[in-house]
Amino acid sequence: MLDDVPRDPFADDPDDPAAALGDSSDLEPLTSDERDEAMTDLADVEVFRSLLEPQGVLGLVLDCPECGEQHYFDWDLLRGNLRQMIEKGRPQVHEPAYQPDPSQYVSWEYARGYVDGVIDTEEHR
Repeated sequence: MLDDVPRDPFADDPDDPAAALGDSSDLEPLTSDERDEAMTDLADVEVFRSLLEPQGVLGLVLDCPECGEQHYFDWDLLRGNLRQMIEKGRPQVHEPAYQPDPSQYVSWEYARGYVDGVIDTEEHR
């Protein structure tokens, strides 16, 4: 299932900076509620992408609770992270977007509102 997830650029590197995070085998698996939430998020990302990518949106911008900054995720990285979390209990280590253009990313809330608007418009035709 993870064959379409981008390969970890540090795979097999003895100096892998993620080594400090520890072995993923010692992680507790997601609870059924956490797994359901991640699967719902994955389904949402697929819908967001199908409607927003043709409009030129490259992905989502998310507020990071750990560092307080915004992180920009393209669609493939979002999808891969969620699938990795569902299967392994945490997302894979990845490089942040390099000099993203904020105008090409939207928030989760914006994407949800856009989808809701499309659905509402279709229902009222």
